[in-house]
Amino acid sequence: MRINPIRAGLLCRCPNCGQGRLFTGFLKVTDRCPVCEFDFSGMNTGDGAAIFVMQIAGGIVVFGALFVQVAYNPPIWAMLAVALPLVAGLALGLMRPAKGVMVALQMRNKAAQVNNDDF
Repeated sequence: MRINPIRAGLLCRCPNCGQGRLFTGFLKVTDRCPVCEFDFSGMNTGDGAAIFVMQIAGGIVVFGALFVQVAYNPPIWAMLAVALPLVAGLALGLMRPAKGVMVALQMRNKAAQVNNDDF
């Protein structure tokens, strides 16, 4: 059975076998898959997932708040009471799947770490 690494990354599973857990903490990628022993120690997504998540969550909340402000003109405290928890919830909820997809893409494309001493 062929594993779809993107789907496995979205589900926070090992992109190699699709069964093992990808994370040991909230965002810490495990060193090895507990099921297939695939080595993740050389993979580092950096801030790539955070950049995408900030753009997605910020765009949804800002354009939604702009629409609500223009259409209904609620008080600013009500807008803040809704928008701030919404952007925090979206950012936290999307971060793990986004980082899982970044790890899966690195694995699928056979990306390797670049050593700055090589330049």
